[in-house]
Amino acid sequence: MDYQYVGYKEDKKLVWGTVAAASQELAARMLAGQGLDILTLKPGAGVQVNWEAQFPSLFRVKPASVIFFSRQTAMLLESGIDIVTALELMKSQESSRLFKKVLAEIISEIRNGGRLSAAAKKYPDIFPSIYPRLISVGERTGGLEMVLRQIADYMEKEANAKKGVKNAMLYPVMVSVLAVAVVGLLVAFVLPSFTSLYSNMSVELPASTKMMLGAVEALNKYGLHILGGMAFSVSLVFAYFRTEKGKYAWDNISLRMPVVGSINQVSELARFCRSLALLFKAGLPLTEIMTLLIEGSNNRVMKDAMYALEKGMISGEGLSGPMAKKRIFLPMLVQMVRIGEETGSLDTNLLALAENYEIQAQEKTKTLISLIQPITTVVIGGVIAFITLSLVQVMYSMYGKMG
Repeated sequence: MDYQYVGYKEDKKLVWGTVAAASQELAARMLAGQGLDILTLKPGAGVQVNWEAQFPSLFRVKPASVIFFSRQTAMLLESGIDIVTALELMKSQESSRLFKKVLAEIISEIRNGGRLSAAAKKYPDIFPSIYPRLISVGERTGGLEMVLRQIADYMEKEANAKKGVKNAMLYPVMVSVLAVAVVGLLVAFVLPSFTSLYSNMSVELPASTKMMLGAVEALNKYGLHILGGMAFSVSLVFAYFRTEKGKYAWDNISLRMPVVGSINQVSELARFCRSLALLFKAGLPLTEIMTLLIEGSNNRVMKDAMYALEKGMISGEGLSGPMAKKRIFLPMLVQMVRIGEETGSLDTNLLALAENYEIQAQEKTKTLISLIQPITTVVIGGVIAFITLSLVQVMYSMYGKMG
């Protein structure tokens, strides 16, 4: 690997060039050994900078890549190809350098006698917590390809649910941003010119115009102070919600907000039911399943509820008993779980509930969007109408005086 350097010798003569070394630290030591004091040392034009290491959040492996990998690997295994060859084929067609590197390390571990489940467990940022556990079940039972397909279906439904909410919220967010920009332009550039005009005219201003011009004047005088105060307040709120107590409070709020809270609740329950059904169908005991679900949950209120379920099951109360004591679990879910425990159809009932809750979340989201759009339009129209009316009223007063 080549590094470009600029430095000077003992006689203060400036020198520059390139040096080949395995790392930047080694290059610096080599140049220092030659009696050079280094000013700058950076990778040469031909060096590929590891952007994944520099900006990991921008180069994360997407769930869609893991879903495609799981489906394709299952298909290759069903065709009779061994696991190492299948992984080699998947690595050869992978476009993400990060995922390609991960697959290379997984292949190396399997060749050295390791298992796919153990190798996948080392990359929790790429494979969800239930992924290696289900793979382990598939390895023991000989149904690895079937498990891979089940995981792909599970991850696909999870991804589609998140994508649906994001897409549904895109329009209201864009309209709101545009509205704020338009009102900001009016307040910053249009209204000040009218303010200077009205100040030179001895015209009695309507109350709405006085209110609007007073707000503009206050923004001009104290705008920076107001923005600073708002920024400080927002930073305090964000700092609080980054603490453990704040995160729990936010998760609790997200489940109790009007309309949005019910969407979040049924979404959490759908994820809970589908994960529980998948793991139970794979043959894992409920206590172990609950541990995996707790690790995979991002909502701390839901985690607390599952901790209570785990304790109740350990004490012999079953699943539906302790579930009935927590408000987050809806009565229909408790009843279906109780029936599933009695009839031995727990996984079937849970999958049916998951489908039902996912449909409910989609319908509630559509209803929310249908409410947000007209409300946003009315609010924006009201603000612009107020500004326009205030200006027009003064114009009529001016024309009347001139007449």
